[in-house]
Amino acid sequence: MTAPKLRFKEFDGDWLPYVLKDFVSFRKGKGISKADISEDGINECIRYGELYTTYGQVIRKIQSKTYVSKSECVLSQAGDVLIPASGETQIDIATASCVLKGDVILSGDLNILSHKENGEWLAYYLSSAKKLDIAQLAQGNSVVHLYSSQLKDLKINKPSKAEQTKIASFLSAVDEKISQLTKKHQLLSQYKQGMMQKLFSQQLRFKADDGSEFGEWEEILVQYLVDKGILEKPMDGNHGEIHPTSKDYVEEGIPFVMATDIFNGKLHLEQTKKLTKQQADSLRKGFSREGDVLLTHKANIGNVAIVPQLDVEYLMLTPQVTYYRVINFSRLNNNFLKVYFESPQFQKNLLDLCTGATRLYIGISEQRKLPISLPCLEEQTKIANFLSAIDQKIEVVAQQIEQAKTWKKGLLQQMFV
Repeated sequence: MTAPKLRFKEFDGDWLPYVLKDFVSFRKGKGISKADISEDGINECIRYGELYTTYGQVIRKIQSKTYVSKSECVLSQAGDVLIPASGETQIDIATASCVLKGDVILSGDLNILSHKENGEWLAYYLSSAKKLDIAQLAQGNSVVHLYSSQLKDLKINKPSKAEQTKIASFLSAVDEKISQLTKKHQLLSQYKQGMMQKLFSQQLRFKADDGSEFGEWEEILVQYLVDKGILEKPMDGNHGEIHPTSKDYVEEGIPFVMATDIFNGKLHLEQTKKLTKQQADSLRKGFSREGDVLLTHKANIGNVAIVPQLDVEYLMLTPQVTYYRVINFSRLNNNFLKVYFESPQFQKNLLDLCTGATRLYIGISEQRKLPISLPCLEEQTKIANFLSAIDQKIEVVAQQIEQAKTWKKGLLQQMFV
């Protein structure tokens, strides 16, 4: 029986076997380089690279424009399905997008599939159930290519157009929900950036609980906080000749934190490499603990996180990451230090002190020269709590996006055959 596991109740019977050439006519895009793109161009266009970077399975709104004349180009028909003709990897090239609008210029390196089916359904189907099959058709090493001559004999199981339309409408609604959540995430992130700019430039100030004004902020350096016993000396994981290598990694053990493990304001312990406790204990420095503020300072510059509650004694840092450990909490709130490190002002100062043309770096000694604007503890706490509350909202939306994507992936696996 050729029928999907998950199906709308009004449909039954097998999906019928075809190959693409039975119901698709193939064309190839033409021209349009990146240099031809213009914000104020007069004609809408789609370039093959945008299928990877800009569009999903359904193209509703065209992002690019050009002054190139339509008479020189290949134009879309409403519902055409586009598949890249070249790409970096076989799996990347195995993606399909349905352009809902006709008369759009289609660039070279695009396979254009014209048909009388529901184009949204076909794009979802090719990008999911047939993704691996398409990937296996692609040829090449450093650059892979995919031609219509390879696609034409691709086996397809096809339901009625009514069922195609029902599936496409449902999946489009799922994509719209993901799009709405993504937009909400972007707006919250932009709001946080704007509030940080205002708070740390002191354009916006909190007041004390009794309504009084807080005092002036201190303008100090990281070294001052160390000298006054407010911060422990910042430390990274520069292990020299005894630096662990890939052969030392184990399934369970002490997390070995790299710069790539810190992003979106969080330390992602689930992806860190692990060392045995015995090996980690033998290292000289880089022992980071709960509550430390982590700052990446090599290659990936300026990513920040606080070490969360751990089920191990400590984390081990690599030379790419510095910990900042508050030891006088009556003077400095570690959550304030974290959000201050994320601020546009601090990030600019950090980059200004970096060295290296292709691989940026700022060592511990230079980090101690970084300026910090420090309010009183009560104002620090208010700022940290305010920004942390926004972070929590951003995290909730991020989780909703991942849940929706996971749900969609499950649907795609069950709604096609």
